[in-house]
Amino acid sequence: QVQFVESGGGLVQPGGSLRLSCAASGTIFSVTTMGWARQAPGKQRELVATITHSGSTNYADSVKGRFTISRGNAENTVYLQMNGLKPEDTAVYYCNAVMAISGRPYDSEYWGQGTQVTVSS
Repeated sequence: QVQFVESGGGLVQPGGSLRLSCAASGTIFSVTTMGWARQAPGKQRELVATITHSGSTNYADSVKGRFTISRGNAENTVYLQMNGLKPEDTAVYYCNAVMAISGRPYDSEYWGQGTQVTVSS
């Protein structure tokens, strides 16, 4: 089994910054990609940013130039630095990982439990 520890969400004023952190734990054989998605009330979940094992990154157009995804020293950790936050960034942010684990030794997708980000004055 895999568990995620997500942190860093909260309430911030427009223009402010937050840094989300995520660490996956369990018997992990390999990590292909990690990333963050978000879901606002009444909307579909949107993949915001991803980073591959080799360090290649990809961003949704709505966050390009404002958000930066990075990995920790351990390949099972990922961060999302969010600058210039806007009210439309308000959502539950979910950590995402594509990895192989004990009991399922092939790439599968896993999700964290989510952390709330609210941008409001």
